[in-house]
Amino acid sequence: MATLTLNYDDKNTLIKSILHSAILAGATEVAAKKMSPLDEALEDVRLGRISTVCTPKNGKKNRE
Repeated sequence: MATLTLNYDDKNTLIKSILHSAILAGATEVAAKKMSPLDEALEDVRLGRISTVCTPKNGKKNRE
Protein backbone atom coordinates (compact mmCIF):
# COMPACT_ATOMS: atom_id res chain seq x y z
CA MET A 1 0.00 0.00 0.00
CA ALA A 2 1.23 3.50 -0.81
CA THR A 3 0.29 6.84 0.66
CA LEU A 4 0.31 10.01 -1.43
CA THR A 5 0.13 13.56 -0.15
CA LEU A 6 -1.27 16.01 -2.69
CA ASN A 7 -1.37 19.78 -2.69
CA TYR A 8 -3.89 21.22 -5.11
CA ASP A 9 -6.24 24.15 -5.60
CA ASP A 10 -9.59 23.06 -4.23
CA LYS A 11 -11.35 25.35 -6.72
CA ASN A 12 -9.97 23.35 -9.67
CA THR A 13 -12.90 21.19 -10.78
CA LEU A 14 -10.76 18.98 -13.05
CA ILE A 15 -8.48 17.77 -10.25
CA LYS A 16 -11.46 17.34 -7.93
CA SER A 17 -13.18 15.09 -10.49
CA ILE A 18 -9.97 13.09 -11.00
CA LEU A 19 -9.62 12.56 -7.25
CA HIS A 20 -13.29 11.65 -6.96
CA SER A 21 -12.82 9.06 -9.74
CA ALA A 22 -9.81 7.61 -7.91
CA ILE A 23 -11.88 7.28 -4.74
CA LEU A 24 -14.66 5.56 -6.69
CA ALA A 25 -12.04 3.16 -8.11
CA GLY A 26 -11.05 2.06 -4.61
CA ALA A 27 -8.63 4.61 -3.25
CA THR A 28 -9.31 5.68 0.32
CA GLU A 29 -9.02 9.07 1.95
CA VAL A 30 -6.73 9.45 4.95
CA ALA A 31 -7.32 12.29 7.38
CA ALA A 32 -4.39 14.60 8.01
CA LYS A 33 -2.51 13.77 11.17
CA LYS A 34 -2.71 16.24 14.03
CA MET A 35 0.69 17.38 15.21
CA SER A 36 1.67 19.44 18.20
CA PRO A 37 3.43 22.75 17.51
CA LEU A 38 6.70 21.23 18.73
CA ASP A 39 6.36 18.26 16.37
CA GLU A 40 5.57 20.63 13.49
CA ALA A 41 8.70 22.66 14.26
CA LEU A 42 10.85 19.53 14.43
CA GLU A 43 9.46 18.34 11.10
CA ASP A 44 10.19 21.76 9.55
CA VAL A 45 13.82 21.42 10.64
CA ARG A 46 14.03 17.81 9.47
CA LEU A 47 12.63 18.67 6.02
CA GLY A 48 14.93 21.68 5.64
CA ARG A 49 12.21 24.33 5.70
CA ILE A 50 14.10 26.02 8.55
CA SER A 51 17.86 26.40 8.36
CA THR A 52 18.60 28.72 11.29
CA VAL A 53 17.02 29.34 14.65
CA CYS A 54 17.10 32.78 16.26
CA THR A 55 16.86 33.02 20.03
CA PRO A 56 16.23 36.15 22.08
CA LYS A 57 19.26 37.84 23.62
CA ASN A 58 19.91 37.20 27.31
CA GLY A 59 17.05 34.71 27.46
CA LYS A 60 14.44 37.49 27.46
CA LYS A 61 11.40 37.67 25.25
CA ASN A 62 11.55 40.00 22.27
CA ARG A 63 9.41 43.09 22.74
CA GLU A 64 8.11 44.91 19.70
